[in-house]
Amino acid sequence: METDKFDVIVIGTGPGGEGASIKAAKEGKKVAVIEKWDRVGGGCTHWGTIPSKSLRQAVQQLVEVKANPLFERTNVQITFPELLKTAENVISRQVKMRQDFYTRNGIEIIKGKARFRDEHTVEVVQPDKTISAVCAADYFVIATGSRPFRPADIDFSSPNIFDSDTILNLNRTPSSVTVYGAGVIGCEYASIFRNLGIKVNLINTRDKLLSFLDDEIIDALAYHLREQGILIRHNEIYSKVETVNDGVIMHMESGKQIKTDVLLFANGRTGNSEGLGLEKLNIKVNGRSQLEVNDNYQTSVSHIYAVGDIVGHPSLASAAYDQGRFASTHIIDGMCEHRLVENIPTGIYTSPEISSIGKTEKELTAEKVPYEVGHSLFKSLARAQITGRTVGMLKILFHRQTLEILGIHCFGSEASEIIHIGQAIMSQKPPANTLMYFINTTFNYPTMAEAYRVAALNGINRVF
Repeated sequence: METDKFDVIVIGTGPGGEGASIKAAKEGKKVAVIEKWDRVGGGCTHWGTIPSKSLRQAVQQLVEVKANPLFERTNVQITFPELLKTAENVISRQVKMRQDFYTRNGIEIIKGKARFRDEHTVEVVQPDKTISAVCAADYFVIATGSRPFRPADIDFSSPNIFDSDTILNLNRTPSSVTVYGAGVIGCEYASIFRNLGIKVNLINTRDKLLSFLDDEIIDALAYHLREQGILIRHNEIYSKVETVNDGVIMHMESGKQIKTDVLLFANGRTGNSEGLGLEKLNIKVNGRSQLEVNDNYQTSVSHIYAVGDIVGHPSLASAAYDQGRFASTHIIDGMCEHRLVENIPTGIYTSPEISSIGKTEKELTAEKVPYEVGHSLFKSLARAQITGRTVGMLKILFHRQTLEILGIHCFGSEASEIIHIGQAIMSQKPPANTLMYFINTTFNYPTMAEAYRVAALNGINRVF
């Protein structure tokens, strides 16, 4: 079989692969991407970010309709499968758009699973195990993503047991759900199900939700999830999962037995590194099947790079895309602006949503940084009162002496949009990055962005 030759081969078409391949192609490189699935987009488009956020948006609209007095006589009932149809529409549009990106940039798409023959050659394997192509390149970027972790003792073939990928195949609306794992995915799906009127048990293996967030935000999230009716159980570990005719019983080490119609297991993810032939190249994987890379996203084989979920933290689509671009920048120019993806915003699409950037109070306290806090409660903002979305707050952490912005934490409607104003200011160097920017800037009124001015004034009053 003749070997096709390229400058760069990218494995995977999720955000990381897309960023890497398009950057390399725009710099004049001959690029191919290898994708194991029928459609481009990766897990982000088909099973992760896009579907879950589409579901969340549809559910949020349903909740707002039901809460609006104008529609109080309207009995709107939407099933989970009906919501999935709205997600599929968005997915199809995303796939078409991303397919066009590759076409316009002259990137060849090769369907099949990549497997390394040697350091510069991969073979493309089809589902029937036949080899359909052999490709060589000077450089490779592995962007194969991750998948939900599946313990061997849980029967995922059961019609009542799902992970965060297969939950999109749920063909009914259950009356009760157990979500095992209270990370970002678990909390987001718990919100979605509860806002559909489904009883939800959220099982957290740790002592608090999303411990990487600021403590005040964690407390607010836990309060509002409970207020919605979600039962949160902390410090619980399952010992056995029993399937019965009418549901699933999760047995806990504490002795509890929790029976619901459906179990969503959302506790951890595993890198998609198996079957790539990495053992031939002495590229090692860790216990989560992830690859270790240096600051330039190079593996132990310097011309083979890895980006996105396959390298672990921060496991965000936004970060993966930039990692891919920076990996290709290093391939082309020998330099990499990896610092640009070290301080990125976190977006969590619970209901209400959460977004943050920079340091938390706990981190600043541990580092002995003299900081102060400025708050703006959404219930005091005219725009929030007009829209009825009064739950939430904006919190600014700043240095007491220099007034430099050190962290911004937002909880409430449109938090993931609001955070970008603060991100832009934090990216500047002092004196541009200070609390005074928000105090001296005129914001449109009424807007949610006005929260920055209110929080800044609240904070400056604590100092002077």
